Amino acid sequence: MPDSLVVLAVMAGITFASRLLPFLLFSRTRPPRWVVTVETALPPLVLWLLVFYSLDGIAWRTPPYGIPALAGVGIVILVHRWKQSALLSIVSGTAAYMVLTRLLA
Repeated sequence: MPDSLVVLAVMAGITFASRLLPFLLFSRTRPPRWVVTVETALPPLVLWLLVFYSLDGIAWRTPPYGIPALAGVGIVILVHRWKQSALLSIVSGTAAYMVLTRLLA
């Protein structure tokens, strides 16, 4: 049991240090341009990576030919553009995917 507490304390310390480091480095100066670019470009890129990863396991050549997944992604995009609500767009896209999976299977 004490070994696991030591491991937990080390992990907590490393996590805390990694969260504290940017504040220590950039507290008095503005961050470099590349840091600003990364912090603005990285979140959308990670989300697109998750979308492509989730579409990877779809059998595109057998029925229903990926229609439920593509419709779900499309509905997520449309609802998010319309209402600007991440929760509403994710719930509506998931619901559309589940309904279409049941209807077309």
